[in-house]
Amino acid sequence: MLKKFFYLLVCLAAFSLGCFAVFLFFTEDRKLFSISALNRKTKPEGSEPTVRPNATSGRSLDPCPDVPPNLRGVLHVEFRTNRTLQDVRNHVGPLLQLGGRYRPTSCRAKQKVAVIVPFRNRSEHLNHWLYYLHPVLMRQQLDYGVYVINQDGDGVYNKAKLMNIGFNESLKEYDYNCFVFSDVDLVPLDDRNLYRCFDQPRHLSVAVDKFNFILPYATLFGGVTALSKQQFLKVNGFSNTFWGWGGEDDDMSQRLSHRGMVISRPDSVTGRYKMIKHRRDSHNDPNPNREQKLRETRLNMDTDGINSLNYSVREIRKDLLYIKLNINLYIYVQWFWF
Repeated sequence: MLKKFFYLLVCLAAFSLGCFAVFLFFTEDRKLFSISALNRKTKPEGSEPTVRPNATSGRSLDPCPDVPPNLRGVLHVEFRTNRTLQDVRNHVGPLLQLGGRYRPTSCRAKQKVAVIVPFRNRSEHLNHWLYYLHPVLMRQQLDYGVYVINQDGDGVYNKAKLMNIGFNESLKEYDYNCFVFSDVDLVPLDDRNLYRCFDQPRHLSVAVDKFNFILPYATLFGGVTALSKQQFLKVNGFSNTFWGWGGEDDDMSQRLSHRGMVISRPDSVTGRYKMIKHRRDSHNDPNPNREQKLRETRLNMDTDGINSLNYSVREIRKDLLYIKLNINLYIYVQWFWF
C-alpha cells in the first residue's frame, strides 16, 4: 500500500513539473514576441525610406485658386508722394527675391509671368509703378518677375523693339509662359484686373483717366497688354521698325487679327487705370511714316519681329525690385523713316 502511494506521488510530481515547463515555455515565447513587436514599433525613423511632402516645394502645393482670395478691389492711387527706390524696397522688399522675383508660398501659381516695362528716363515714374504693382501682383498670387528694358543713349526711341527684347531676355532667366507688357506710367485702380494670360490676347488698360475712362477705339491694344508665349510667337512678336512715337500698338492689333485672334478685355470698371502725367520724351517724336507702315503689316509681319531682332546687352543689373537691362538698339533711323 505504501509502495502504491509513493508511486502515485512521483507521477503527480512529474505531471506538475511537466505542466510547469509547458507554462514557462509559452510564457517566454509570448514575451519574446512582445519584445520583437515593440522593437518594430520603436524602430528609428529614417531607417526605412519615407516620402514626405515638402511644404516649400512647388510640386507639393495645390494650384492657386482662379480668383485670388486676398484681392481688395478698388485701390487708392496717388503720385504726389515723393518715393525713392529705397522707400519701395522698404515697402515690399522683404517678400521679394533678387531681380523682382516672387512666387506664392501657400499655393502653386498657374502661370509664370514676365512683366516687361520698356523704359528710358522715367525713374520717378518707375518708383511709383513698383510701389503699387508689386503688392498687386503678390495678391494676385503670380509667379512673376519684373524686367525693365532700358534703351541706352539718346537715339530715337523704339518701344516695340524693347518689348521684343524683354520677351527674349526674360526667357533666358526662367521658363515664363505669359508676358505682360506695361507702360511705366500706367497703374491699375483695381487689383481684380488680373495680370495673367487668357485664351485670347488680353488688353488690360481698358479705361484710363486721361481718356475719361473710355476706350478710345475698339482695336486699341496698347498701354498694358498680356500675351501667352504661344500667342506672341504666332504673330512673330512686335515690329522692330516703329521708331519714334505711335503705330506699334496698332500694328500688333493687326497682327493678332491676321492670325485669327480676338482681343479680350476686362470690364470698364475693373480695367480702370491712372496715368502719371508727363510731357512726351525727347527723341520720341511721332513717326511720320507710321500710317504707311500700318498698311503694310500683313506683308511684313513674317519677316519683321522676334525672328529679325538685333541688339546688344550692355549691362544687366539685378535690383531687389527688378532686373534692368541696358540695351543698344543699333539705330538706323533714316533707313526706316524715308
